[in-house]
Amino acid sequence: MHKKKHISCAVMIVLIVAFDQITKYLAKTHLQSGAVTFIKNFVQFRYAENTGMAFSMFSGARWIFVALTVAICAIGLWYLFSNRCTNLLYYWSIGVVIAGGMGNLIDRALNGYVIDFIEPLFVDFAIFNIADCAVTCGAAVLIAAMVIDLFRKDENGKDKS
Repeated sequence: MHKKKHISCAVMIVLIVAFDQITKYLAKTHLQSGAVTFIKNFVQFRYAENTGMAFSMFSGARWIFVALTVAICAIGLWYLFSNRCTNLLYYWSIGVVIAGGMGNLIDRALNGYVIDFIEPLFVDFAIFNIADCAVTCGAAVLIAAMVIDLFRKDENGKDKS
């Protein structure tokens, strides 16, 4: 049972990283000449290079981000593949976060910056990429599941332990 779960999780991680890298390649090759409207007044694709983390904070700390991301991904992979994570929702959401981290790690290690290209127009927000979406969505699901588990009661009305 664990082997099948691990293989499917590894495939999911590889697919998310591949999708992220392909879309970043397409952004780099097709968007440097200008933005392209995707959904009018809602979202456009515009090439940007981010040397920092979210919202370009801490620009110039490339190798700190690389080391931190490698450590977090390694710990996460160890946790998943050592069978310590028994909650399936935790398992998959951590896998999605790792995939996003790896997608941005590849950019940061190879280029010194992360390629961003998805720009929402309906709100003043940062430009982001597929890896950012994976990290955000995976983390949101993980946090929501953990909060729900905190308040879940068993049939006897006692806190679940």
